[in-house]
Amino acid sequence: MVKKTSAKGGDHVVTMREVAKAAGVSIKTVSNVVNDYQFVSDATRQKVHRAIDELGYVMNVSARNLRRGRSGIIALAIPDLQLPYFAQLSSLVITEAKKVGLRVIVEPTLYSREGELDALHGSQTAMVDGLIYSPLELGPDDAAEVDVDYPLVLIGERIFTDKVDHIATENVEGAKHATSYLLQSGCRRVAVVGVHEGEEVGSAALRFRGYREALEEAGVPFDPSLVVPMKMWHRVDGVNAMNALLDSGVRPDGVVALNDMLASGVMHSIQMHDLRIPEDISVIGFDNSDDSQYLSPSLTSIAPNLEAVARLSVRVLKNRIDGLPPLDDASTAPVFRKVSSSLVVRNSTRRM
Repeated sequence: MVKKTSAKGGDHVVTMREVAKAAGVSIKTVSNVVNDYQFVSDATRQKVHRAIDELGYVMNVSARNLRRGRSGIIALAIPDLQLPYFAQLSSLVITEAKKVGLRVIVEPTLYSREGELDALHGSQTAMVDGLIYSPLELGPDDAAEVDVDYPLVLIGERIFTDKVDHIATENVEGAKHATSYLLQSGCRRVAVVGVHEGEEVGSAALRFRGYREALEEAGVPFDPSLVVPMKMWHRVDGVNAMNALLDSGVRPDGVVALNDMLASGVMHSIQMHDLRIPEDISVIGFDNSDDSQYLSPSLTSIAPNLEAVARLSVRVLKNRIDGLPPLDDASTAPVFRKVSSSLVVRNSTRRM
């Protein structure tokens, strides 16, 4: 993680990524060349040096020295600190990092592709030893973006290649469990709130897939009128979504909300329509946020075990920083671990 300056481009800052693209190699290979690692072929080394000369790339030596000397700081890049899921995750990562002598800089990327790319390649990466990264806007076609020259651990669903350490959560399985629970408790018209239109990867798409799989396995026909798409997952979005659904004349008997903030808004809307929870409509959330148990009625929710996500991601990153295998075995290959989820049953759903 180094800051770069341009010798030829005026105010333009030439990045290692630009050099890699011009040379037709990976970012890691460029890093190996500029750091004079020996295990690079002469032909590849020449290509990289030619691209460096053409673009005017200059490594910031002080940043390189800082990198080698360690800062004792890691970064955590997340979409939104206002969502309880990410706020809780941040707190847990900070706690786990402190146990191993690391401090954490939390960087919200604000649902922006530009913000997510800046977290990976911006000059601030020179100041930290590694990055725990939770992207929402990048997809499988962006695998080259996570080919960086510093320790990186992805959290969330596996949407990139197997060349990166990855701690995943059970989005498909969790949503399938939630939907199946509603169906088994007697619901037959289960709505889903929070789908992102056109999304093929990411939490919303995967949770929607779990919803569809549960319907199919139960032999319940899929009804598009019960799908409520939206861009954001805040409480007001849940209120607006459920208002629109009920005001249109569509009447579900169960709702799977794709996070707890949406679920709390859904519940508010249901009660404002003089309907009862769970007697008229059952509601399940996702993430088991701290507030879910204090809603009225208390919210049934999928718990993704964020404690394990934080513990594993910090452990893997710290081992990579120290040049050790990521987990207990001797293998240095990228790790993939999926953390199991569970259903926490409270009073917003009918008992089976």
